[in-house]
Amino acid sequence: MQDQLSNSTNLSIALVNYKTPEVTAICLDLLKKAIDVAKVPVYVVDNNSNDESLAYLKSLDWIHLIERKASAPEVGFMAHGRALDLALEQVRTDYLLLIHTDTLIYDPAIIDIMLDKISAHQKIAAVGCLEQVNRPIYATAWRVLLRAIKYFTRKLKVTLGIKTREPRLFYEVYLKSFCTIWNAKIIKENAMSFAMVERIPGYEMQDRLPKLGYEFISIAPRKMFSYLDHIEAGTVSMVSALAKNHKRVKNYQAIIKKVKSG
Repeated sequence: MQDQLSNSTNLSIALVNYKTPEVTAICLDLLKKAIDVAKVPVYVVDNNSNDESLAYLKSLDWIHLIERKASAPEVGFMAHGRALDLALEQVRTDYLLLIHTDTLIYDPAIIDIMLDKISAHQKIAAVGCLEQVNRPIYATAWRVLLRAIKYFTRKLKVTLGIKTREPRLFYEVYLKSFCTIWNAKIIKENAMSFAMVERIPGYEMQDRLPKLGYEFISIAPRKMFSYLDHIEAGTVSMVSALAKNHKRVKNYQAIIKKVKSG
């Protein structure tokens, strides 16, 4: 573990817990080692888990726990976005670091790097990464190629009047929410939120804010993932009934084993 976060002024941290007791505990343990919790407020929203993870969160005296009770069973993007908005309401700092419970920060230097970038000038709305995992270059190239073929095939079908799914861009354009620092002041001044529409939280703002003159800065995956791990779809791996040999489950188990052995 490196030295604690040094450039921590004017920063808050928020994450949403939903039925992930094991990985949430690891995430928060690493986070406490990385930051001075007396200076950086950490908001944890329990998203109506109703399991042992809530009892664990209540045992922590260094976090600001927000219990979100949904009037009806609620999952998906809006559930997560509304939980993030509850944390946003309480944030009093200009900058807000959003992480997932399956984001494991080993070296807090990445937070300093992101803070330096977002505070460079007042028009930067957020800093993060365009990829959720650190793929080898050849794997990324192959993935883009396959997506490009699908994209242009669907575009051709649309042109020919053949019924098909909406073509989706074959390259990434949105900062992923597993580890992103937002300028909370910009969000509030422009009356925006994470749950504006039924989309991945933050995507709608990444479409709207550039039209108002704001910018988004991305960090290369190779650099980002030299400081942390992210269990892609970690909540899905733990909450859903996926087979033991499913790649997401295997990835989850491998990273948890790495953390526990290290």
